[in-house]
Amino acid sequence: MEKTPQTDPSEIDQLRALLAEKEAKISAQSGEIVWLKEQLGLSRIAQFGSSSEKHPAQDDLFNEAETCEEIELITEEPATEAIEGYQRKKSGRKPLPKDLPRERIVHDLADEDKTCDCCGTELHPVGEEISEQLDIVPAKVRVLQHVKLKYGCRGCEEGITTARAPKQPIPGSIASPNTLAYVVTAKYCDALPLYRQSVIFGRFGVDIGRSTLSHWMMKSAELLKPLYQAMHRQLLTEPILHADETTVQVLKEPDKAAQSKSYMWLYRSGERSPHPVVLFEYQPGRGQCHPQQFLSGYSGYLQVDGYAAYNNLENVVPVGCWAHARRKFDEAIKLLPKAKQKTGKGMVAINTIQKLYRIEKEIKDLDADARKAARQEQALPVLAGFKQWLEKSEAQGLPKSKMGTAIGYCLNQWPKLMRYLEDGGLAIDNNIAERDIRPFTTGRKNWMFSQTPRGANNSAILYSVVLTSRANNLNPYRYLAELFKRLPSLAPDDDLSDCMPWNIVLD
Repeated sequence: MEKTPQTDPSEIDQLRALLAEKEAKISAQSGEIVWLKEQLGLSRIAQFGSSSEKHPAQDDLFNEAETCEEIELITEEPATEAIEGYQRKKSGRKPLPKDLPRERIVHDLADEDKTCDCCGTELHPVGEEISEQLDIVPAKVRVLQHVKLKYGCRGCEEGITTARAPKQPIPGSIASPNTLAYVVTAKYCDALPLYRQSVIFGRFGVDIGRSTLSHWMMKSAELLKPLYQAMHRQLLTEPILHADETTVQVLKEPDKAAQSKSYMWLYRSGERSPHPVVLFEYQPGRGQCHPQQFLSGYSGYLQVDGYAAYNNLENVVPVGCWAHARRKFDEAIKLLPKAKQKTGKGMVAINTIQKLYRIEKEIKDLDADARKAARQEQALPVLAGFKQWLEKSEAQGLPKSKMGTAIGYCLNQWPKLMRYLEDGGLAIDNNIAERDIRPFTTGRKNWMFSQTPRGANNSAILYSVVLTSRANNLNPYRYLAELFKRLPSLAPDDDLSDCMPWNIVLD
């Protein structure tokens, strides 16, 4: 009888170690394959799919094939409550604004028709029927002639005295304050590039090249810089700020390739501030040193999207954004087949976050103290259950998958996401900053890049003044026109309080 050969124990250990290494490698590669497939799916969705984050009605949100305890953890109310109290918006034409000038065009009967067909008696007026049309007249172009009268003395016939004209925003230029306001508003509010504005001027018979318009914008920004600095000082006194950043290409940035990315940073006051300020700042990079420098001396809350550069700023308390948390689950859902999009972990998370937003909608008209109390009472239990669900789900999924990333984001950001409960003046998300940075990203699609850092800095100033005026419910054109009339006569160190958008009186 043959003896079975004995295996060396050290060889078994080596084989086991090799097997464990192979299994770890396979697991890592499987995770990488899942991640690559998801990136491919997201790329296709971005190119061909809808950008909306809306989802179907909430009736089927909780058909997930998981334990009842897990579902009940965050579903204390029936899903149908999501549409309770919904009222369809009334359709129909909105009335034209009452402050628009009206011109009456009276349509009368002919004299021969003012006799009754029945008895021949002369008809008398009994009322009128009014219908309104919107009438738009193209921009009116005119030339202002500044005539400075001269005076002399018949007695001594010594010297001539000439009347003084008001200082102009750009000395020696043909651009009036209204013209500069028009060009700035068209570019920085309506995203109309300067070369297109040059073509529009040409249709009026006025030849103004793009380089001239660019020079006007540079000089306008320099004139508005003291106001920008005053707005910056006001911003740093606010208790709540929001921030965001986006890319910008600057062709002639020192020590950088023309194709490299620079950044436009946005900072704005809280959505309930009585004196809202929206400021842009150009920087060549995206490092923490930039917000640290811009917010130097600031103490308060800063609501952001989770970007690490905003962490550990001195005297700054970071606040998370539930819209970003929701967006990550939305991306994970879009990668699923349509038949499975109404079920699963992603839709459970979406529904829970929507509960938080429903609470915000109900309490939006309350004061800060009442909002804080309502959040503590209504939102806190929902959040407590959601965190337990996130921790349980994290242990069951792939950490590198889109769903795992969404869950990990929420858990990593949890202290910041909970912070909006501390103060009723805080918002649930950073959407207000995203809305204010959108005019810049829209304009960027048209003008694509800045030539120099100076141009990017001046663009930041002009965007800031335009969007701050809009945040204060002012017409940007009228506000800029008034500024371009006032600022040339002021000294650099003069008080600009009367020029702030919440103080200024427009004609």
